[in-house]
Amino acid sequence: MLNFDFHNPTQIVFGKNRIADIGKLVPADAKVLILVGGASAEKTGTLGEVREALGARPNSTFNGIEPNPSFETVMKAVEQVREGDFNFLLAVGGGSVIDAAKFIAAAVPFEGDPWTILLKRGSNIKSALPFGTVLTLPATGSEMNNGSVITRRDIGAKLPFRSRHVFPLFSVLDPTKTYTLPTQQIANGVVDAFVHTVEQYLTYPVNAPVQDRFAESLLQTLVEVGPRLLSATEPDYDDRASLMWTATLALNGLIGAGVPQDWATHMIGHELTALHNIDHARTLAIVLPSMLNERRVQKHHKLLQYGERVWGIQSGTDDERITAAIDKTRDFFERMGIPTRLSAYGLAADAIDVVIRQLEEHGMTKLSERGDVTPEVSRRVLEAAL
Repeated sequence: MLNFDFHNPTQIVFGKNRIADIGKLVPADAKVLILVGGASAEKTGTLGEVREALGARPNSTFNGIEPNPSFETVMKAVEQVREGDFNFLLAVGGGSVIDAAKFIAAAVPFEGDPWTILLKRGSNIKSALPFGTVLTLPATGSEMNNGSVITRRDIGAKLPFRSRHVFPLFSVLDPTKTYTLPTQQIANGVVDAFVHTVEQYLTYPVNAPVQDRFAESLLQTLVEVGPRLLSATEPDYDDRASLMWTATLALNGLIGAGVPQDWATHMIGHELTALHNIDHARTLAIVLPSMLNERRVQKHHKLLQYGERVWGIQSGTDDERITAAIDKTRDFFERMGIPTRLSAYGLAADAIDVVIRQLEEHGMTKLSERGDVTPEVSRRVLEAAL
């Protein structure tokens, strides 16, 4: 096991009817800006519950944070915070709204051009406004970590950042708030959490059995509940709760502590989203199977372990078992209704050059746990995903 530091200050408030607890979690003297995406939070009554829980605290709402939140939109929210002298943010939504809240929280007190927060991956953040979240779409794990991804649409860039200053103070996780989600969003959440787990698990062995078993249990849970979530005629509370908590645990730092991490699939996926507006989880489903096949030698031991422990593959040669494990992964994504080929999104070979150029421009030239995913390797991965 590698050396590591682990610190996660986010308080999780989990279960039915927990939005009311916001009244105890937000400081009594807070002036709150509520951040939301579209109109669903208002229509479903969630926003009304939030306002009721805030009680007499002065509050206003910033509406319009889009999926894959844009730099242009979040800067409008920064202006509203400064002009209204708000001192607490409350994100109500999924990972995009929460990612936006993290950037806004950091950008408001930032001295200088906030774009440099992204250019320097958050290393220049010195402080941030306090904020909490009400999660309505389980997928990204942003509700319990210090990472965020923001898109700058005018130049087609989607860049991540992280900072110890942007952990949420608290996150309310009520599985019933997922009941109105479209099937596509549920499927995206399952795949997103699955690939988050894989990026930290399918690397190389460092004798970390606790992290391995933890990651495997998350993957097994997603394989078990994912198809049920899609086929259910009525929402099942326990399955929704399992998805919500699994997605949070997949990226709150626990399974990644003391082990090497990959993230090459994510970096390539970010470029596909920025260039073609494909849902984040769906870009991951496109890239991951081809990435695993391209790097089957480097990931040999863990791919065998993954195949046996997650998919029950125990017979055949090593190569046959690895191929079967990758095929099972692709089949799982397809069973969740998520295509795993670029062609399914109308993209052909001519789209690859632009992705590679973007990777190079954004410094993504030595990706993966070993730094061996060069632009040439990324090209082969994308060609195999056509």
